[in-house]
Amino acid sequence: MPSEFLRLLVRRFALLLGAYLLLRVGFWGLNQAPFREASAGQLGLAFWHGFRFDIAALLLLNLPWLGLSLVPSRGRRWQRLVRAVYLLLNGFGVALNLIDWEYFRFIGRRTSNELTTIGADVQRQAGQLVLSYWWLLLPFAILLVALYSFYPMPPQREPAASNSGPHAEAEERQAGGRKLGAYSLQLIAVAALTVLGIRGGVQLKPLRTGAAFVQQPALLGHLALNSTFTFLKSLGYETPELKAYFDSPEALQQALAARPLPRRPAAPLPGRNVVVLILESFGSEYNGVENPGRPSYTPFFDSLATHGGRLLPDHYANGRRSIEALPAVLAGLPSLMEGAFITSNFQTDELHGLGSLLARHGYQTSLFHGAQNGTMGFNTFGGMAGMQQYFGLDEYPGAAQSPDFDGHWGIFDEPYLQYFSRQLSRQRQPFFSTLFTLSAHEPFGLPAGYQGRLPAGTLPIHPTIAYADLALRRFFAAARQQPWYRNTLFVLLADHTSQSDAADYQNLLGEYKTPLLLFAPGQPLPALRRPHITQQADIPATVLDLLGLPAEGQLLPFGYSVFDAGTDGRALLLSGGSYWLVHTDFVTELTADNQVRLYPYRNHQLPTAPLPHPDPARLRQYGNELRACVQWYVNGLAENRLYPLPAPAQP
Repeated sequence: MPSEFLRLLVRRFALLLGAYLLLRVGFWGLNQAPFREASAGQLGLAFWHGFRFDIAALLLLNLPWLGLSLVPSRGRRWQRLVRAVYLLLNGFGVALNLIDWEYFRFIGRRTSNELTTIGADVQRQAGQLVLSYWWLLLPFAILLVALYSFYPMPPQREPAASNSGPHAEAEERQAGGRKLGAYSLQLIAVAALTVLGIRGGVQLKPLRTGAAFVQQPALLGHLALNSTFTFLKSLGYETPELKAYFDSPEALQQALAARPLPRRPAAPLPGRNVVVLILESFGSEYNGVENPGRPSYTPFFDSLATHGGRLLPDHYANGRRSIEALPAVLAGLPSLMEGAFITSNFQTDELHGLGSLLARHGYQTSLFHGAQNGTMGFNTFGGMAGMQQYFGLDEYPGAAQSPDFDGHWGIFDEPYLQYFSRQLSRQRQPFFSTLFTLSAHEPFGLPAGYQGRLPAGTLPIHPTIAYADLALRRFFAAARQQPWYRNTLFVLLADHTSQSDAADYQNLLGEYKTPLLLFAPGQPLPALRRPHITQQADIPATVLDLLGLPAEGQLLPFGYSVFDAGTDGRALLLSGGSYWLVHTDFVTELTADNQVRLYPYRNHQLPTAPLPHPDPARLRQYGNELRACVQWYVNGLAENRLYPLPAPAQP
C-alpha cells in the first residue's frame, strides 16, 4: 500500500491538474473564434489530450517540490515550507496560462520564451499591462487561494506510547526496516513515473509542442497545450531536428523552386532611394481598398493605393509577431520556427540583409523605431542586416521626457514620422531607410486631443489604426516638400495582423493577411502578373529587382521579386504546428506528422477541411516544394548554411 506521503503527493498533484483544467476552460472561453469549427467531440478530445501536456509540464515545473515532498517528515514547519514552494512554483505556472488568455489573441500561439527574450520590455510595461488587464488578477488570486486552501496537509498525531523491553525494541527496528524498504521501492517507482510523465509516454522521442497539432482541426493543438509546457520547452533553444526529405542536393534544389532575379534590359528605378515603412498591426481587415462596402479606418492609405501606388492584393505576413517581421522584410527570412530568429541561438548565423547588399552600392542605410533602444532586439538585428545607423527613443529629442512620448512604448507615430522625414533630408543620397511604427500597439493609446476625433470603430485598435493613417498622410505631405521625394521608392506593409471582428478574416489566411503597397512618385512600375501571391520575404528581391542591382549569391531562396513574370509567387507560414505554402490555386499544409494536404486558395480565406481528393500532381509538386523550403530553412539554420554554395569554377 502506498505510504501516507505518497498518497498526499498524488492528492496534491491532482489538485494541480484540476487547476490546469480550469485554466484550459477559461482559455477556450475567451478564445473561441479559432476553435469554432470544431465539434463537441473534437473539443473534448483536445481537452483529453491536454492532460498529457499538463502532466509533463507540471512534473517539469515542480521537480524541486517533488523532491521536498518525498521527505517523510510530518513536522509542521517542514510541511509549511513544502507548501510554500508548491505555491511559488505553481503561481508562476498559473500566471503564464492566465497571460495567454489575452496574449493568444495577439500572436495566435501559446507563450514561448518571450519572458526571457523581451523580458525588459515586459518589465517596462508592467504597470500599464496590469492596468489594462487587471481583471486577470482575480482568477489568479482565486486559483492561488484554492491551491492553498485545498492543499492536503498530513494529520498531526500524538506520539505512540513505547513498549519497554529488548523484544519490543527489536520488533520496532524490524518494522522500521520493512517500512524503509517498502518506501525506497515506492520512491524508485515515483522517480520512474516522473521521468515517464515528463517524456509524455514511452514513445521514442520526448513529448514536443508539435505533437499537440496532429489532431484535427490542427488549431485545437493550442487548446491541448498549456503555456507552462510551451514556455519551459522553449528555454534553451535546443538544436532542431534536421530534416531529410531529400536524399540529394540536386533533388532538394529542384524542389526548392528558388528563382534568380529577373533579367531586364534596364532597371525600372535605377539609383532610387528606398524607404520601407513597416506599419504596426496594419492588417488588411482595417482598410477600405481591400474591403469594399465596409468601414475604412485608412482613408489616406486607400487613396495612395488607388492614385499612383501599386497595391499587391494577395499579400501575407510571414509571422504573427513584430519580432518576426524584420528578418523577413530586411533579409528575406520567413518565420518557420517556434521562437523568434532575433533572439534565437541562430542569430549569429551568416545572414546578408538588404542593408548590407545596398551599402555595397553606395547606399547610406538606417533603421528607425521610436521605442526604447533594445526593444525586441531591433537595434541588434538592424546591425546584422547591414543598417549602418539605428535611431531609437534615445536619439529622439528629449527621449522619454519628450511630450511626444506615449508613456508606454515610445514616440507617437505622427511626431515620429515628421522626425523621420527631417532625418531623411539629412541622409546622403542614395539612402535606404526603414521605419517601424508603434502607436497601433496595445494599449492603443492616442495623443492628447485626438480622443473622439477619430473613428471609434468596434475594436480598441480601430482609432489607433486611423491615427497611424493620419500620421502617414502628414508624413507624405511633409516628404513631398523635400528634394529626395521624387527620387524615392516607398514600400508600405504591416508587421502582422491584430484584433479582428470580421468573420471572413478569422481563419488561418486571414490571420496573416496584410497589405503591401509600392509607390514611386512620378515613375510607373513594371507590369504585375495577376493573380500573384506575395509575402514579406519578397521585399529584398523586389527592391534589388527594381534598382537593377545584383544579388551576388546572397539572397535567400524563399522569396521572389513581386515583378517576376515567370511565377505566380508564394508565401510561407508556420501555424498550428504545421508548415503552410500559399499559391494562387492551392494552399499546402505539411503537418507535424509529415502529412501533406491541399486546400483551395481564396484571398484571406481558408476552408476548415482539406480537399478530400486533391490533384495528385499538385499534391506531389507543392508538397515537395514545401518540404524543400522547410529542409533548407531548418538545416540551414542548424548548420549555418542558409546560402547556396557558389557554383564550381569552369576549367
